[in-house]
Amino acid sequence: MKNNIIAIVAISFTVVGTMWAVSNLISSNDTIKTLKNEGIILVAKDNLFNSTNPDIHAKTNIPLRITIVNKDFTKHDFIIDELNVNTGYLSSDQDFTTAIASNNSGIYQYYCSFHPATMHGRILVDD
Repeated sequence: MKNNIIAIVAISFTVVGTMWAVSNLISSNDTIKTLKNEGIILVAKDNLFNSTNPDIHAKTNIPLRITIVNKDFTKHDFIIDELNVNTGYLSSDQDFTTAIASNNSGIYQYYCSFHPATMHGRILVDD
């Protein structure tokens, strides 16, 4: 009888733990900590950045902090070839913070190498 109770408790903890992990993974809660310093948060979800692949505005010679958070089931990355930015692969719920800076004004393309057709946008650097 005692072994049956221990088995039931162990199974209950396993089931509850699994349900908690799955609910955290599929949760639609996109609440993200705000940055202490001025910066931008891009959330990779549903093969888009922030649902719209927004333009990012930056000033020349002033670094802009960007945090990329993967809230998808699949891997993503964030690449800006012209500015030598590459986050590497981000697994689900993983994030990466970097800074972008340019001495020259211009338009730079960012994208996810896994989903370049749907996950791409522009960085507009001006004076």
